[in-house]
Amino acid sequence: MSGAPRAHRGTIFLEDAAVLGHQEFAGGQYVMRLAAPRCAAAATPGSFIHLTCGPDLPMRRPLSIMRASAEGGWVEVLYRIVGHGLAELALRKPGESLSCLGPIGRGFTLHQERLRLLMIGGGVGIPPMLFLAESLGGDRRGWKPLVLMGSELPFPFELATSRFAVPALPAGTTAAMPLLERLGIPSRLASLSGFPGCHRGFVTELADAWLAAQGASERAEVEIFSCGPRGMLVAVAALARRHGVPCQVSLEENMACGVGGCAGCTVLVETPDGPAMKRVCVDGPVFDAATVF
Repeated sequence: MSGAPRAHRGTIFLEDAAVLGHQEFAGGQYVMRLAAPRCAAAATPGSFIHLTCGPDLPMRRPLSIMRASAEGGWVEVLYRIVGHGLAELALRKPGESLSCLGPIGRGFTLHQERLRLLMIGGGVGIPPMLFLAESLGGDRRGWKPLVLMGSELPFPFELATSRFAVPALPAGTTAAMPLLERLGIPSRLASLSGFPGCHRGFVTELADAWLAAQGASERAEVEIFSCGPRGMLVAVAALARRHGVPCQVSLEENMACGVGGCAGCTVLVETPDGPAMKRVCVDGPVFDAATVF
């Protein structure tokens, strides 16, 4: 049967990706770098890969892309061991090869009229925020980003003390991500675990304080981008409604095929034509927060 070509055809690549690096962090967290040049060249913030975890596991696992280098031909992912598949992935060593399908999904969309980017990441939802921030480039072309991250596990990087002032945040909130510091992008961290320099509370509390301090003209330039646990995304969507700013969220769902064939990752989305079931893998994973929460 013929029909209109699907938008994602010709944009997803299957590669045998060599493990270039694999670093363990506290809390069963890992950062893996893979040689996947075709995926790296086409990756955009918010897209993900569907990765085999071991030679005896046929089911792939979806992992958000945290960083990508078209020049270097690599992509990086952050994951935390949850279940047998990711426990197997944690055993993979540099030099081994994994089947990588990607990049998959609709990522974040930037709008020139919304130059003030508020990025909110929670746990393993941090990677898309880092990818988005890094993609802005050295001069950032007028973008004014702020990255807020929350985690109850130790952060998968050494904490830095930020050199960038962020008015309106609680006193003592000084911890930042070193990579973002080097890029000249302000960031702040939140946790209930009492890590030094982190706000002791939810990351949405930091976002609320910052948004409340913005004047009407400043808020008119703000757009929120977020990824994390469902409860956090619900809170972020409510925050965006309360402050009257648009918000894009990247959803995390269990996936089987990862390319739209099985419809196992559908979510209910409000559309101009009424409620509809959309596939997170290829219709998302990024959606307008107001349409899903």
